[in-house]
Amino acid sequence: MKIRPYYKSELAQAYAPDISPGAALNRLALWIKTNTQLTEALKQTNYRPTQRMFTSRQVGLIFEYLGEP
Repeated sequence: MKIRPYYKSELAQAYAPDISPGAALNRLALWIKTNTQLTEALKQTNYRPTQRMFTSRQVGLIFEYLGEP
């Protein structure tokens, strides 16, 4: 996948296309929350759990820590 801004739901569904969008969002949020290194790296980019989109930099970090979908 290309590193670019993604809506959270779009990226979550790329990681879990076989489940509902809501469940995919919950799963991605859990993966981020339980990966302390990723959580800390995202905090450095001013990530907030309530934001609707990931920036390109945040997507790059997610791919680095979780792998590409």
